[in-house]
Amino acid sequence: MFVQRVLPPAARRESWTVLGNDGPVAPIERYLAYLTDIERSPNTVKAYAHDLKDWFLFLAGRGLDWREVRLEDVAGFIAWLRRPPAARTGSVAVLPSVEHHCGESTVNRKLSALSAFYQHAGRNGIDLGELLVTWQPAGRRGTGWKPFLHHISKGEPQARRTVALKAPRKLPRVLTVAEAQAILDACQRLRDGFLFALLWETGIRIGEALGLRHEDLQLVSE
Repeated sequence: MFVQRVLPPAARRESWTVLGNDGPVAPIERYLAYLTDIERSPNTVKAYAHDLKDWFLFLAGRGLDWREVRLEDVAGFIAWLRRPPAARTGSVAVLPSVEHHCGESTVNRKLSALSAFYQHAGRNGIDLGELLVTWQPAGRRGTGWKPFLHHISKGEPQARRTVALKAPRKLPRVLTVAEAQAILDACQRLRDGFLFALLWETGIRIGEALGLRHEDLQLVSE
């Protein structure tokens, strides 16, 4: 089973599919075609193809039908992803000192792909749409972030993944002075150099920088 790039003659956008021994894997093909039709990025479609390929490889190795899986099978999939590929058949023992093959963020991304896949299948009659999604009462999220139109939907239950690994937070890497200077030296336009210098000196986000107006700047002459 492998992921294959697809470029239909009559289409303007490339897509991806997952091929098995008998051609495209039908359930995956339907979902990836749906993503392509609604104009998801080819990189997004490619990532979903790889994630769903791993899921169907896991199911095939255990003789499971994708339409009849249980939450325990999802837990087994997580453990399968964490093992090195050579040990996923179960014939090779994995020592505790061996690092996980897939990190927490990668596993969570693959679970998100499965959740979207099964929700789409649920809309087409496969009653597993909420296999990886549960509903929690509103206002229980441990964050200050509020979605768009929160004042309208704040009293409604919110969807969240049933299974997710706790991923460690990674601090962004800060450019060194030499790296920042190399970027400035490579700028051939004054506008570009000003933009990068502004980002470096102030630490503001790119969206904030692009939204600045002349009246937002207080220039001080030395």
